[in-house]
Amino acid sequence: MTATPLPYDQLKGPTTVRRLLTTPTTGPLVALLLACVFFSLTTEQFLSGGNFSLIVQQVMVVGTLAIGQTLIILTAGIDLSCGAVMAFGSIVIAKTAAEGGLPPLVAIVLGLVVSAGFGLVNGLLVQLIPLPPFIVTLGMLNVAFALTHVYSAEQTITDLPAPLTALGETFPLGNTDITYGSLVTIALFLLFAYALSGTSWGRHVYALGNSPEAARLNGIRTSRLTIGLYTLAGVVYGIAALLLISRTGVGDPQAGQTDNLDSITAVVLGGTSLFGGRGSVLGTFIGVLIVGVFRNGLQLMGVASIYQTLITGVLVILAVTVDQISRRKSR
Repeated sequence: MTATPLPYDQLKGPTTVRRLLTTPTTGPLVALLLACVFFSLTTEQFLSGGNFSLIVQQVMVVGTLAIGQTLIILTAGIDLSCGAVMAFGSIVIAKTAAEGGLPPLVAIVLGLVVSAGFGLVNGLLVQLIPLPPFIVTLGMLNVAFALTHVYSAEQTITDLPAPLTALGETFPLGNTDITYGSLVTIALFLLFAYALSGTSWGRHVYALGNSPEAARLNGIRTSRLTIGLYTLAGVVYGIAALLLISRTGVGDPQAGQTDNLDSITAVVLGGTSLFGGRGSVLGTFIGVLIVGVFRNGLQLMGVASIYQTLITGVLVILAVTVDQISRRKSR
């Protein structure tokens, strides 16, 4: 008997190229590379170590916020309060250290605890009542914003102890100065990338985002996981608060007012689905760099900041459109 030959599609099987093309981070990575090529050809200063270091410095605060935002969006939630929580955390750290007499390390821990507290409340309201994440975090945005201005008395806090601004210091790497804060941000991205891709906790997060009911039926404690994710995101926002202080050298009550939207922009551009269950922290890192590269490159070209915002908005719409199309094709 002659064996029936397999169809061509089954014979060739999955290929490395096909897997790469279907990976959510492939598109953002290609976009980042094309943007770098374009700005390298149109500006003389773009392709230099100092400029790339500057880009990372400019995005390290939003990038850190975007890590926490990624955790929330992977569960099909959203956190509009992250920028305001970061601002309040920075004021708590700065004021308790500069004016309250607390040791800098204690002030930093207090800022992290306060930021985590906001995340905990968000998680409890989302999970136990339950309320939509959009509504909960929108309300918390206003609460944190008001508390920031009340506690700071509308005053910028200066003369901070040196340990609070240490992460803003630089060290030479070749001919390029690198800030310690940039290394902290990159280390956080690597840590959470491993946690999400290489641990059972990460698999539970993706399962929760794909289907909370299916995750619960498979033995995952979805309530505890959701509350824990919002709390952990709050801790990350507290770290972002410290990075903000180290970059600016002050405690500014006006800080972070649009950083929530910038963090969402970075997450979406990095290929994470707003519907949950798909995406990665490394994709978010690429998204953060896309935002940073575009703004830096357009600034070097002399393009007004309003047009930089316009282009960023167009990129977000395109990213969400691609996500929607890919979801429909996968059904």
